[in-house]
This record gives sequence, C-alpha cells and structure tokens, in this order.
Amino acid sequence: MAKKVKSDFISTGPVANNRRAHFDYEISEKYVAGLELTGTEVKSLRLGHANINDAYGIEKDGELFISNMFIAEYSNKGYASHAEKRDRKLLLKKKEINQIIGELSRKGYTLVAIRLFFNDQGRAKLEVGLGRGKKLYDKRETIKDRDWKIQKARLMAN
Repeated sequence: MAKKVKSDFISTGPVANNRRAHFDYEISEKYVAGLELTGTEVKSLRLGHANINDAYGIEKDGELFISNMFIAEYSNKGYASHAEKRDRKLLLKKKEINQIIGELSRKGYTLVAIRLFFNDQGRAKLEVGLGRGKKLYDKRETIKDRDWKIQKARLMAN
C-alpha cells in the first residue's frame, strides 16, 4: 500500500490571520469578500506566503480595494510575476459596497483585513471588518478582560 504524501499546497482553510485587528480596532461588522488575483498570487497563497497584518481597505471610483496586503512572489514563476504589495480589488455585492463606503466616510472608521482563507470551493476569500480605532485605555481594558478570563478558567479547573 502506498503512503499518502502530504502536499504543501493549501486547498481549503486559513492562509493568514490578523491577530491584532481585534486588539487595535473595535470591529462592528464583518464581510467576506472575494479577491481579484493573478495566477502567481494564487499559487503563492496556496503555499501560505501571505501577510495581512498591515492591510486596510480603500475606496476608488465606487469600488473597494485592499491595500498593503503582502503576497510573496511565486518562486517557480516563468515570465509572469506580480507586485508583492499592490492594491487588489475586493469582490462584494453592490449593496455591501455602498454600505461600507457610507461607513468609511464617517470619521474614525476603517476597513481592516481580519483573515485570509480558501473556502470550500477553493476560492481565495478575505474577511474584512469595519472598525473604529481603540484608544489606549480601551486596549488596557481588553487586556484586563482577557487576563480575567484566563484566571477564571484556572479557578474553575481547580
């Protein structure tokens, strides 16, 4: 019987997470958006070579783009390649786009990348959230709550 060889490719599941999104921003709404990508970008994502920690959403001509999202160059590329930090178009329904643009026009709101993953059909999706930046005292409160939950779990276990 032949041994199963694990592939390095990610067919479904998470590629990258932005762990600081919930710490730095108070996320009010989340959306799952498709991405307009080139072939080498998808191949690089399947290898897990992406970083969305500094990614944010911008609006250009009534369309939404994700800016500052890093996708490494694909190592086995031929003549085709891509820029590592280019603006990539977010694919959402028109109603959702208008709703997000309306919220972005309000002071203090920003579109933050939360998680990059492949769905069940193998398509790259980006979960974005409408967030308002937290102040320093809000961050301290988040740390306090998290520490209290850990301490409470330890007490309940004993």
